[in-house]
Amino acid sequence: MPCFRTRFCTLLASAFMAVAAHAQTPVPSPATLPDVGFAIIKTSQVAVPEVLLVPGGSVTRQVHSNFSAFLVKHHNDFLLFDTGMGSQIDRQYQQGMPLWWRPFFKYDKPVASARAQLDQAGMPPLKRVILSHSHWDHAGGVQDFPEASVGVAAAELVRVHAPSTGPGGTWESQIGAASIQWEPLVFQPVPFKGYPESLDVFGDGAVVLVPMPGHTPGSVGLFVTVDSGKQYFLVGDVVWTMAALQQGAPKFWVAGKLVDDDALQTQASLEKLRRLVQSEPDLVVIPAHDSAVQDPLGYFPAWVR
Repeated sequence: MPCFRTRFCTLLASAFMAVAAHAQTPVPSPATLPDVGFAIIKTSQVAVPEVLLVPGGSVTRQVHSNFSAFLVKHHNDFLLFDTGMGSQIDRQYQQGMPLWWRPFFKYDKPVASARAQLDQAGMPPLKRVILSHSHWDHAGGVQDFPEASVGVAAAELVRVHAPSTGPGGTWESQIGAASIQWEPLVFQPVPFKGYPESLDVFGDGAVVLVPMPGHTPGSVGLFVTVDSGKQYFLVGDVVWTMAALQQGAPKFWVAGKLVDDDALQTQASLEKLRRLVQSEPDLVVIPAHDSAVQDPLGYFPAWVR
């Protein structure tokens, strides 16, 4: 039956579209959430020659490098480990990435920021963000979470207060806002998994931070023990892929010179991680950019539990 009242038809059509859009948006209910678990939020990716990420890899074969954030749930608390690309990344990139490095350090558009994905899923605003380190592809969404404190190691605060540009920089456009609520992470002399210092975030051993310096002075990793009892280790950019970790190989030499603050210290952190994996083969290590590890685990709103 045709509609003769245009305004009514328009409103009716809008209502149907809204219902349909809502039906397509997976909204996690409390019953579907883990008690302790995490979700990988992929904000963007980029295809790069395999040789840049995998020692001995192909020059012609392309593999995906992810830009991911990690949403950690601990009972009734949530925190975000890294932010990936944020809603303002295009402007930040124009200001922070020199023209001559843009062909080599880039990202796919459109970007699906962590904040946009969380808002779409009906998640409440987060109160805590922790950065594995302050590079552009990890801190790009800091300003999307004005309600949250932003935790970094004390050594990383030095970079925050003296920002620089480039692929290995800490960009003023991302971390320079006076409104950002910085939270210095205070590690305790409590050994954990072979690391001499640690920070037990919730006091029960389920979510534990450890220093992993080298890539930047204040780089940190995060252990998460989920409902199943399985333990995961989010290691930021200490290593870019598990293939490189298995070989104990440093980053591709040109990239390493650009992004690793201290090559020897980075290699020492990699070797420590390698020894841990050899001693605990059930531990799952998740480099921040390794799509081969992240794809099988799934992406938000799917949860690792």
